[in-house]
Amino acid sequence: MPEKPEVVTVANTLKRQILGKTITDCQVFWDNIIAYPSVCEFKKEVIGQKILDITTRGKWIVLELSRDLLLIHLRMEGKFFFRNVDDSKNKHEHVFFTLDSKISFRFHDVRKFGKMYLLDKKDAYSRKPLCELGLEYDDPRLDASYLYQAIHSKRLPIKTVLLDQSIITGIGNIYDDEILFLSRISPLRKADKITKKECDEIIANTKKVLTEAIKMGGTTIKSFTSSEGVHGLFQNELSVHGKVGPCPVCGRDTVKIKVGGRGTYYCPHCQK
Repeated sequence: MPEKPEVVTVANTLKRQILGKTITDCQVFWDNIIAYPSVCEFKKEVIGQKILDITTRGKWIVLELSRDLLLIHLRMEGKFFFRNVDDSKNKHEHVFFTLDSKISFRFHDVRKFGKMYLLDKKDAYSRKPLCELGLEYDDPRLDASYLYQAIHSKRLPIKTVLLDQSIITGIGNIYDDEILFLSRISPLRKADKITKKECDEIIANTKKVLTEAIKMGGTTIKSFTSSEGVHGLFQNELSVHGKVGPCPVCGRDTVKIKVGGRGTYYCPHCQK
């Protein structure tokens, strides 16, 4: 699933191509992708609105329209493609936005897990899904005290807790492994045993890893391309995720295990 760096990459790619354009038509071929409002209301309200800006919140792409915010979550395999308005429909293309009456901006999702919300700008950040999200990786309030307070009563593995989007939003499985490796913390450690000093390490490495990954366009994984084949490069910089073999620090073997049902890579020697 795309994480914060990949979502930022998608948003930046789209910004160069659709900013300033007006949605002149909308077609929905798989109703479940539209989470709010009803499909009929969604199509009616989105038509005629101009795309003013594109940002992100956690793993959500946020299109600021004339009146509303259009929130899009890619989930496992959501992608965007640009076509001519008269091009035939691919079976995995489920939502079409016509831009300026001449560009077909299409949401492609093989697994149909993607979600879209159309919310009034006035209260979009105070209602679901955005109100449920924790701090961004670059929020000045994200420090050791905040993290320690958020996790010190949780008895789940720290790997699992860092995936909780209500604490730090945007971290997924890949970057979770990288952050814990750089922090020299085992993914199996219970969150309530993490010290405030270790929280400081986690925060510092969260900022470091995500900042660098965003600069490099994210990590290309099998389910992710940002738009029309734009790939990230951060996979070349990964220290531990996806690798079983000599640890880049100590030379002993890294391992893959399951933590909370998620494939997890770490070095048992370095990460106590």
